[in-house]
Amino acid sequence: MTKVKRFDGDNRPLSIEEAYANRPRLWWVYTIVVLIVAALLGWSGSSITYKGLASKGITIAQGIGNGLLHPDTSLLFNLTTEGVPFQLLQTVAIAVLGTIIGGFLAIPFSFLACDKIVPKWVAVIFRAVILGIRTIPSLVWALVWIRVTGPNAFCGVVTESVCSIGMICKMYITAIEDIDVKILESLDASGCNGFQKIRYGMLPQIIPNFISTVIYRFDINVKDATTLGIVGAGGIGAALIQCMNSSRWSMVGAYLTGMIVLMIIIEIFSTRVRARLARG
Repeated sequence: MTKVKRFDGDNRPLSIEEAYANRPRLWWVYTIVVLIVAALLGWSGSSITYKGLASKGITIAQGIGNGLLHPDTSLLFNLTTEGVPFQLLQTVAIAVLGTIIGGFLAIPFSFLACDKIVPKWVAVIFRAVILGIRTIPSLVWALVWIRVTGPNAFCGVVTESVCSIGMICKMYITAIEDIDVKILESLDASGCNGFQKIRYGMLPQIIPNFISTVIYRFDINVKDATTLGIVGAGGIGAALIQCMNSSRWSMVGAYLTGMIVLMIIIEIFSTRVRARLARG
């Protein structure tokens, strides 16, 4: 009979049947969890009123579907400022600048928000600032900055940079806190100075995580740049919403087709880079 090791201090091996018979009885915990989830579902559903599908909504959905099946090919290969390539290029440019600026600005914020490096009261202050940045949605940030910079692509860059700080900082802090301190202690015992400990002890551990986080945020920023264009922050979103408002579905299909192809390319690239970083 197959045996498993006993952990209750007795040297006699515990059979599988005995281990199964002595398993923790947590049925009451599972029952409470199910009741809580059911209560939350009931409470949430009570505030939602379904009035059927709007006729205009069905028309828009059909128009978008028809546009995706029959996109305006002349717009797909139009190299002017009205064409899909230029709009996608501007969207990617906004995302790239916003991600890079936000990634660099997040580095000092992350170290200052880590209580393993700075005093706890300093870390609490900077964590509160980061939380405040993350709390405000990107569209709200865009509406704030559009009053400062005006409706242009620069507003999108500033908005993406600020929004990136909140999410990237959270991931940076996790990477910093997961540093193996034994390596730093070994370098300290070897007589290394502070710069050497950072160079050979900290950076090799955190740089792969930092790069992976920035790439992941870039993926998000490309999608956010499209949404921000709706409120005038540059990118393909402005042209897309104008075509939807005027029911030019073939043009909508062309813009959406370009976005789908762009996201597939970015996903393939980012997945390969993150896999390479994970393997070291």
